Amino acid sequence: MAHFLDLSHDTLLGGRIAYAQFQTGYRTGLEPVLMAAAIPARAPQRVVEIGCGAGAGLLCLSQRIAGLTGTGVEQNNETAELARQNLNANARDGLTILNARFPDTLPDGPFDHCFANPPWHAPDGTASPIERRDLARRAEPDTLKLWIRGSSRILRHKGSLTLALPASLMAAAIAQLADSGFGGVTTYPFWPKAGREARILLLQARYGVRSPARLLVGMILHEEDGRFTAQTRAVLEDGAPLPGL
Repeated sequence: MAHFLDLSHDTLLGGRIAYAQFQTGYRTGLEPVLMAAAIPARAPQRVVEIGCGAGAGLLCLSQRIAGLTGTGVEQNNETAELARQNLNANARDGLTILNARFPDTLPDGPFDHCFANPPWHAPDGTASPIERRDLARRAEPDTLKLWIRGSSRILRHKGSLTLALPASLMAAAIAQLADSGFGGVTTYPFWPKAGREARILLLQARYGVRSPARLLVGMILHEEDGRFTAQTRAVLEDGAPLPGL
């Protein structure tokens, strides 16, 4: 087992999960925790997270729903090893990490649920000197298309795909979902504060269905004074599912 020196030892879900992450490079944000609260899984279904980082999404999902099995796919070698260590530290025996570039290498499916927070920063932007930060943040020209198409190849019929995305990618992602055989697209926006424009959202769709699209109320993240709303605290601290989804 590799030993990393550049780590901070944190927790998720109000201390329920021990979580180590690199002090430099990409740091885990809200998106994987919010995304994990949206997955409509039940034991003993199989789940897969594409671009799982150090494992925050898988850890939060498996804390909320015990008895799941599945895989996290992570391209960066060091981050994949850290994700394995985080799973082991939290006794997630049913979850494994595949160190691979998706979709060049596909995990062994089929899966009932797939989720991902794809990199989306422009590929022509300034590169980070830290490779793992670059991989987590900078998209290649076809990243979104390839990840959605790749997900369709490993999901069961009617399996769900959940994506955390900036609002600017909503139209492109919905079009690509339709082109890749997904239907029933549900849009769940996150409002920074009441009356503010949503900057991030979740798209959730099912493979091989033709259900109509839905636009949900979503969730307000912060009060006017900057504190998390009660609904947000329930998700981030108590592991509650997203309200209204």
